[in-house]
Amino acid sequence: MSGEKNNTMRLLDQRGIPYQVYTFSPDIHSAQGVAKVTGLLASMVFKTLVVMPAQGRPILVLIPGDHELDLRGLARTLGVKKTRMATRREAEQATGLKVGGISPLALLDRGFAVYLDHSACTLEEILVSAGERGKNLRLLTTDLIALTEAEIVDVSG
Repeated sequence: MSGEKNNTMRLLDQRGIPYQVYTFSPDIHSAQGVAKVTGLLASMVFKTLVVMPAQGRPILVLIPGDHELDLRGLARTLGVKKTRMATRREAEQATGLKVGGISPLALLDRGFAVYLDHSACTLEEILVSAGERGKNLRLLTTDLIALTEAEIVDVSG
């Protein structure tokens, strides 16, 4: 399951970080859909959500495909009154990526704060978007945390 390399894959190659590419129809926009076509558990496929805190810049929150984001819990964790999901337009405008292809790995140099649900720490490897629809990358959870400087949070249910 490979194909043409994108900037995210080239970055991982430059840093010597191993990964596996999973390709699928770009019409699949959900982590549940990715899990189904890859044959992996939805708990391994992490979706990247763009969240708007009451104040400040949008943030990236990664949660397992079979969970929902607890916006109130996230607000408490961030120490803000309120958070909300970005609209599709806001998410695409803020990241420059299409929904279904938003990846913290493709946005490393863009200054986004990254928050990773604590459930990832129970997994040796997880899948995240490669920065484009139809491609996900499987990599060590520790490598993802180190690259993105993700803060581990308990924000899904």
